[in-house]
Amino acid sequence: MADSVMQASMAGRTNAERRIRVLIVDDSGLIRRLISRVLEGDPAFEVVGTASNGVIALEKAAQLHPDAITLDIEMPEMDGLETLTHLQRDFPKIKVIMFSTLTERGARSTIDSLLRGASDYVTKPSNTGQFDEAESRLRTTLLPRLKSLCGASIAKPLAAEARAMAAPVVSAAPALSPMPPRMGSVASRRAPHYRVVAIGLSTGGPAALSEVLAQMPGDFPLPILVTQHMPPLFTQFLADRLNARSALNVMEAREGQEVEPGKVYIAPGDYHMRVVVRDNKTLIALDQGPPENSCRPAVDVMMRSVSDVFGADVVAAILTGMGHDGRRGVEQVRRQGGYVIAQDNATSVVWGMPGAVVEAGLAHQVVGLHSIADALLAKVRAA
Repeated sequence: MADSVMQASMAGRTNAERRIRVLIVDDSGLIRRLISRVLEGDPAFEVVGTASNGVIALEKAAQLHPDAITLDIEMPEMDGLETLTHLQRDFPKIKVIMFSTLTERGARSTIDSLLRGASDYVTKPSNTGQFDEAESRLRTTLLPRLKSLCGASIAKPLAAEARAMAAPVVSAAPALSPMPPRMGSVASRRAPHYRVVAIGLSTGGPAALSEVLAQMPGDFPLPILVTQHMPPLFTQFLADRLNARSALNVMEAREGQEVEPGKVYIAPGDYHMRVVVRDNKTLIALDQGPPENSCRPAVDVMMRSVSDVFGADVVAAILTGMGHDGRRGVEQVRRQGGYVIAQDNATSVVWGMPGAVVEAGLAHQVVGLHSIADALLAKVRAA
């Protein structure tokens, strides 16, 4: 009788009330205990198990059916990258957050894991001797990521997001009236001649960017500026990996570098990226000004800059990512007469950044990841 009452109670819970089930995978017992303590301190989570290597992790994933896995990269018997490959094949719905070290080897492996389908990453605590400090840092980095990835905010979907889920592909202009251009703005021209593409992304961004750039032809006629939320070192390795996969020339941006057609410039970690005009040349300008939206580089900074320099001749795209960075910058792009594309909810790892743009009525198009490249090409060719 008691069991039936318990089962009925559980069945009566809404999905929003269900705790997120997490499997912790790390060869360090101290790290496993640290992550467990952080997760168990938040009622949104349930630690369903731990594993010291990838072999055990795969066995427990099959038994425990976790919603998410925290996965160390360097482990004996089966490392994180090999484990991730098996997880993607056998348990594709499980969200995987990699634990990375801020070293060259750790950065390379993290980029590889993100391009293989890992959902996100956090930096592994380097000073576990300061247990309270390490715990505090994990609470601020790991928990928000897991909640965004797995829906643990326990909030009902916003009406706009629900509509986007029902109809994720929108090719027509939005219902709101076009934003009026400022007096004297180039937005007053009837047919913009697009001169730059600006892309902003975060969680899930490396894999999304890889797919978009792989579909772009080598003779793409515009420069592409990219701001991806990442720390130093990681952005260089991301650029290297994408350059090998794309017909375009992909690079980490450098101060004073001339912006040229057919090249992709990725904002370096810990630096905002802007464009400036000097001696009739458009150049990259980097700075370490205050973070915006808790981010440096910030998408808003880049979007405002390209809007200031190129006016209406901007095609902006906001792809998968947590938070709302890019919304204000895209508002300026839209006000100046530029064109805005947002990734849809169905294909986003996290629909935070593109969702914020859509809900604000700033997107001209909302399309799936597989159609982003086509949408960019169509605008450029039609101009």
